[in-house]
Amino acid sequence: MELQTTIYLVVGLSFALYIGIAFWSRAGSTSEFYVAGGGVHPVMNGMATAADWMSAASFISMAGLISNMGYGGGLFLMGWTGGYVLLAMLLAPYLRKFGKFTVPQFIGDRFYSKSASTVAVLCLITASITYIIGQMTGVGVAFARFLGVSSSTGVYVGMGIVFLYAVFGGMKGITYTQVAQYVVLIFAYTIPAIFISLQLTGNPLPQLGLGSDLVGHDVSLLAKLDQVVTELGFGKYTTALPGSELNMFVYTMSLMIGTAGLPHVIMRFFTVPSVKDARSSAGWALVFIAILYTTAPAVGAMAKMNLIRTVAPGVVLKDQNIYAKETSLEYDKRPDWMKRWEKTGLLKFQDKNGDGRIQYYNDKAKSPDLQKKFADAGWKGNELSVNADIIVLANPEIALLPNWVIALVAAGGLAAALSTAAGLLMAISAAVSHDLIKGVFKPDISEKGELMAGKISMAIAIFVSGYLGLNPPGFAAGTVALAFGIAASTLFPAIMMGIFSKKMNKEGAMAGMLSGLAVTLFYVFAHKGIFFIKGTEYLGLIGGPNPFFGITPEAFGAIGALVNFAVAFAVDKMTPEPPEHIQHLVEMVRVPRGAKAVDGAHA
Repeated sequence: MELQTTIYLVVGLSFALYIGIAFWSRAGSTSEFYVAGGGVHPVMNGMATAADWMSAASFISMAGLISNMGYGGGLFLMGWTGGYVLLAMLLAPYLRKFGKFTVPQFIGDRFYSKSASTVAVLCLITASITYIIGQMTGVGVAFARFLGVSSSTGVYVGMGIVFLYAVFGGMKGITYTQVAQYVVLIFAYTIPAIFISLQLTGNPLPQLGLGSDLVGHDVSLLAKLDQVVTELGFGKYTTALPGSELNMFVYTMSLMIGTAGLPHVIMRFFTVPSVKDARSSAGWALVFIAILYTTAPAVGAMAKMNLIRTVAPGVVLKDQNIYAKETSLEYDKRPDWMKRWEKTGLLKFQDKNGDGRIQYYNDKAKSPDLQKKFADAGWKGNELSVNADIIVLANPEIALLPNWVIALVAAGGLAAALSTAAGLLMAISAAVSHDLIKGVFKPDISEKGELMAGKISMAIAIFVSGYLGLNPPGFAAGTVALAFGIAASTLFPAIMMGIFSKKMNKEGAMAGMLSGLAVTLFYVFAHKGIFFIKGTEYLGLIGGPNPFFGITPEAFGAIGALVNFAVAFAVDKMTPEPPEHIQHLVEMVRVPRGAKAVDGAHA
């Protein structure tokens, strides 16, 4: 069966499975719509949480980032998995014990203020909308490459699929669909990795293959990779850092607390029957996530090696002069996978010296000796641009794996993007219908009316996210960083103070959230092209690329969180203490396991 037909078949069957599950498990009450009735088994909830979390960024981009960054890419592994440790230890059990549906509802009740709940809704929607732009754009890219349609058509199809199982099924439909999506995406990720690990190292486990010797070479994969990338002018794969050590530390912390503060992840812990189950499902989620996350470094390294072996074969062979004309790839003889990916615009070739061959190297290498060798060889600059997002999707094609494996990867990439999009949409829907409409504007709304409001909110959110996926704003490249920064600097500190500081009052919590949001938006936007205009000159809001101790915008969420904590405690000291029953509520929430769920009204 030809490749395109195989892809249509595998992706079509996966979509049919998702829609079938959605109709089988459609929600009939607000409890089922918001938290799947609160009766999801911890193991199943762990799988759904893993699918909810492992977005297009995890499935498509993470291994590509590690492939490009080398050792420094490990910050994504540490940050994103470390966030689940924080969830399991510090947040999930207490939030589940509180017995509410959503994060804004917890904040509103804990800080005895509808205004606090409204501020939390603002932060939640801002974080979720920015995050979902990347998911819908990822769906469009995957459809464009694998189904032979335009990216716009891909976004429309993705919107339709999510509408069918999210609007009708609510959290109940999303949960069981995400279980199926986890199975699809984990097989799609690990099977190609096993094949490629066997090809390169003879070891079927990618995690072990990463440290094994290359087949036909008396040297390990990582040692060989260090050798070839330095010959091409890149930094050592096993020691490269993204900026300073301080930036790497802050970046990791931002990802950790951003993960722990993302509303669509936290909502998953309201769907289990008890506090014990919430902690258990967080542990299971870590296990299921670890399968992919421990595989990603091997995928990144092996993809880098395969790419270099294809486009710069001379550097892999010790007895070849890599600077000789004959040892580079002739463009007209490039493999089919390169031709297919060139059509997407994510892989580009520019023949700068007119020799008809591909020169792939770091033309900004700092070594004068290397620069001289490049110049003596007649090279005029790097001629191949490879987007990090294609590493996972193109890896099976680069390794010449069977068509069914390539089709499975396509289905997995779409499953990852759609599962996270559904979770984010659910968080937005619950915030609007449950926290704003029922909690603020119309408290006496019937359950049927609230359920309808939730479905309408979901439909509107799908339309808005689809529009932004089709017409991403100018700062789209920073949307994922912005989403984590907002969650880290607004919701995470508010939840932490709500659980562990019985003296924190509503004024402090609101001031902290708003200040964290403001400073993070300012810093990120200042680096993403937001300018004041003075005459005919454009003046950046902040001078230089990294003015604040070398901290990049992607890492700034942790600084925003510190601002949040500082402002909140400062305002708290100048304003009245919370009522006695709220302080008693906080103490009750922290009572060890065995206690029943509590709420602010009856504490």
